[in-house]
Amino acid sequence: MSNKITTATICFNDLTDLIETIKSVDKQIRKPDEHLIVNGSNTPDIDDYLKSQSLPSYRRWINIPDVHISGSFNFGIQNAVGDIIHLLNSGDEYYGEEAVEKAFEAFNNDEALMWTHGKYVQYRGGAWVISGKKLDPKLIYRGMMTIGHPTMFVKKAVYDRNGLFDTGKKIAMDYDFIIRILEEKFKFIDYPFVKFYPGGTSSLKQKEGMSEVRDSYRKYKGKSLKQDLWILRTNILNSLTNTGLGKFLFRLKNKKNLA
Repeated sequence: MSNKITTATICFNDLTDLIETIKSVDKQIRKPDEHLIVNGSNTPDIDDYLKSQSLPSYRRWINIPDVHISGSFNFGIQNAVGDIIHLLNSGDEYYGEEAVEKAFEAFNNDEALMWTHGKYVQYRGGAWVISGKKLDPKLIYRGMMTIGHPTMFVKKAVYDRNGLFDTGKKIAMDYDFIIRILEEKFKFIDYPFVKFYPGGTSSLKQKEGMSEVRDSYRKYKGKSLKQDLWILRTNILNSLTNTGLGKFLFRLKNKKNLA
């Protein structure tokens, strides 16, 4: 069996970030079958830049109106030519050169596999750390504690069966999607797939994001005191991590995982 992979990159007025993402795609040992750039910008910079470049055969772009993150994700999924889709946002990068190749091998080795996720490198507590563990569906009430959405390679069939991203969500649209696909066969790949840069929506609005997590959990699983207590704990720790003492303690705890 041979699968085709689309790397879909959404962007909005962030040409410098997009260029770094493009470089990381082009460095892959096995290139994606398609790199689809979904440009929701209201300035001409990105469109002008892409028009000026001699693009590889696997790269194309579409200009769309700004429909926020969820809508842009959905547009990329619906217009991808690959049967496996990886959402790599503008500003994020493939951490190593084997990311696409490792995902490709996983799907080709198991026809029943529906999606994968792996490790990621994030900037937190004043340091770059390697994070990510295999998703435990029993702990889904904890939100996105162990899984990084930008590491996920997902078959189009999963979206067909479970729906696209909820456009009513502004931050936790990834969690809302994951909680709907828990029954789909997945695999954790012990490899750092992507590098997150600081300044993402979720990190700036953590409390609002956790509120959306609670809403989605209640919608699909019901109310949970255990989750309410976990969210309280998470909000406190997130606030602490942004202090000098918190950054020191976080780096100390993650000393072995520093990137």
